[in-house]
Amino acid sequence: MKYLVRDKIFAIGDDYWIEDENGRQAFLVDGKALRLRDTLELKDPAGRVLVTLRAKVLSLRGAMTVERDGEVLATVSRKRLSLLRNHYRVALAEGPDLDVSGRILDREFGIERDGKALARVSRKWFRVRDTYAVDVVDEGVADTALLIAVTVCVIRMAEKD
Repeated sequence: MKYLVRDKIFAIGDDYWIEDENGRQAFLVDGKALRLRDTLELKDPAGRVLVTLRAKVLSLRGAMTVERDGEVLATVSRKRLSLLRNHYRVALAEGPDLDVSGRILDREFGIERDGKALARVSRKWFRVRDTYAVDVVDEGVADTALLIAVTVCVIRMAEKD
């Protein structure tokens, strides 16, 4: 299933809806203002917090954690930088790590586990400049909220660098 994200260039605050491919609101990214560190919550349409994204305070390369019910689910960090592609590593609390690579700032990248695609992020599917999609390849295998959270973390970290 594809999820539609509209970047908000001139918006005040970090709140925005992510819609499914049928135009229904699927996730709310809720930015928490006035915090010492960057904090976002990914909520379902009913307002329940699915995961919390936090910037790590003392990190040399920059990192963010994805937490569920107060427990760290994943840590997203920059893996290495090449000339054309960015690479991020997602260290999961349980299971093998995820690899994120591609042109992050262009919104053209993939999320993989052991070489198998879990999600593709692309702007190609839309003519609107500030819109991109997160295509979750197999929702039966993947935690959709985690993949959306990883996408938000990676883009946020790349924009701050």
